Amino acid sequence: MCGIVGYVGKHKAAPLILEGLKRLEYRGYDSAGIAVWQDGKFAVAKKTGRVANLEPEAAKLRLTGTYGMGHTRWATHGGVTDANAHPHVSSDGKIVLIHNGVIENYASMKKFLLGKGYTFKSETDTEVLCNLIAYHLAKEAEDPDESRFVSAVRKTLRHAEGTYGIVVMCSEMPGELVTARKGSPLILGIGDGESLVASDVAAIVSRTQSVVYLKDGEIAHLTPQRFAITTLTSGEVSPVIDKVTWSISDADLNGHAHFMEKEIFEQPAALENAMRGRFSEDGSTANFGGLNITAGEFRGFDRFQFCACGTALHACMVTEHLMERFARVPVECDYASEFRYRNMPLFRNTLFFVMSQSGETIDTLAAMREAKRKGYKVLAINNVVGSTIAREADGGIYQHVGHEVGVASTKAFTSQLLIGAMLSLYVARLRDMSFSEGVEIVQALKGSPELVRTALQQAEHIKGIAKRYAKYRDMLFLGRLSLYPIALEGALKLKEISYIHAEGYPAAEMKHGPIALVSEECPAVFFVSSGEMFNKVVSSMQEIKARKGKIIAVATADCKLPEGLADEVIPIPECHEAVLPIVATIPVQLLSYYVAVELGRDVDKPRNLAKSVTVE
Repeated sequence: MCGIVGYVGKHKAAPLILEGLKRLEYRGYDSAGIAVWQDGKFAVAKKTGRVANLEPEAAKLRLTGTYGMGHTRWATHGGVTDANAHPHVSSDGKIVLIHNGVIENYASMKKFLLGKGYTFKSETDTEVLCNLIAYHLAKEAEDPDESRFVSAVRKTLRHAEGTYGIVVMCSEMPGELVTARKGSPLILGIGDGESLVASDVAAIVSRTQSVVYLKDGEIAHLTPQRFAITTLTSGEVSPVIDKVTWSISDADLNGHAHFMEKEIFEQPAALENAMRGRFSEDGSTANFGGLNITAGEFRGFDRFQFCACGTALHACMVTEHLMERFARVPVECDYASEFRYRNMPLFRNTLFFVMSQSGETIDTLAAMREAKRKGYKVLAINNVVGSTIAREADGGIYQHVGHEVGVASTKAFTSQLLIGAMLSLYVARLRDMSFSEGVEIVQALKGSPELVRTALQQAEHIKGIAKRYAKYRDMLFLGRLSLYPIALEGALKLKEISYIHAEGYPAAEMKHGPIALVSEECPAVFFVSSGEMFNKVVSSMQEIKARKGKIIAVATADCKLPEGLADEVIPIPECHEAVLPIVATIPVQLLSYYVAVELGRDVDKPRNLAKSVTVE
């Protein structure tokens, strides 16, 4: 979750590191710090708050060195203080370290180090790791086959339990970086006379598009001219150099006030990219190139299990509805964070799917590994090529929606809904769905970008509604069938960026308890579409209205709502049920965004949250 940047080369390190940290700030922004080697020592600046708070502190040091690293922190061990901010320096002054993750056995390690005379200035597990590297460095003898520095890091990590992505500098080996990962992403950047490392490619893509994705249990040794990768057990690794396919302009605002706004309006193009080349020539089904499972094997599965967290789980729940509706196959969704701790009975012919925008979500990764450990095949739906989940899955589907910066997912979510609908179509056509039904759904999916463009035209109307409703402290989101998960997603969006308490429910569940919350001070957002559920949803709306609750209706254009039932109506285009969840998502994304702006919230960096959750 924290942002990591390291640089060694021929240019001044500080400006490159600070720029990289700004691009990683969405990964954590409780505090920030930088360390640069110059004049024969480490110059370190650390400050709570954003990178903007760090910049004046760094400027005081007049940093000119070409070897350094920086960090943005999402606090785990220890409060948000300057002392707990990274980088940390060992008590003998020889080691500087930044870290993403959690060292679970830090207490016993700290007790050992205190007995050896090492001292501590922070409450963090990271400083323990830093001092333990210093301890091993002091004990290491010269080795013709390996740097003392690398050996000290290796020995330390063999004692570490938990997760980590670390970058380390050593005063005895200036101009060298050592980095290692276990459960926390790290990417090496290979430049011209320079080497870089970061927790996200966004931090280094302005310097190079040649990258190496470190795997768990690997250690990299970087100098300006070369890099070498080994395993914790000293095995040599032949690196695979990948090319980044997006440019730094993808991480710019391009005239928008916030990344969330930009990414909301990018959704038509994102949907087009997600489906490009993925329909059969006869236009009756979907095709996916990376599943690594034949159609015959796919047909042999009796049920599907989906695991995900947060927004991605809501996309899985929509997929569950569509797959059961179209393909008539049982589907179950589970919180990835709960899955591996439950003793869940699993059916033999089950195919697992995990869904994660980043491909690094630690709970989802753990669920995937548990399923594989039990002998099941696991396919991944994610947006980041080279991510850990993408590499470890048996196959999968990339979203191809481009870099998403806003912490609150928007274009990644609707692309997950689209891919879920395409996957449901694929399975249905392998089973009982007719050719003509398949063609109908393909045409609906192909039309989804234009439907989203139409829904986005309601932005000004929704902005006005947001101004009127931003004063409320509680809100309900209610839907039926495939729109129930969209109600959950709408409530989550409002909570995470505006800090307004919101809950999502199936509309019919209101009378089983939540209706006690209804009052003039608790508005409800209803998702309404024509068809079998229309009258039942209207009945639920009338129950709210009878108790003086205000109603915002997100309704398809063919709905004929009773006059005066809804206080506000946000019309969306009439559409096929396969794409209805995608189109219905747009108004609540905009509503949450405009409410947060009206309240003056930091939309792209909401408090306590980070983009990629890489700690349990």
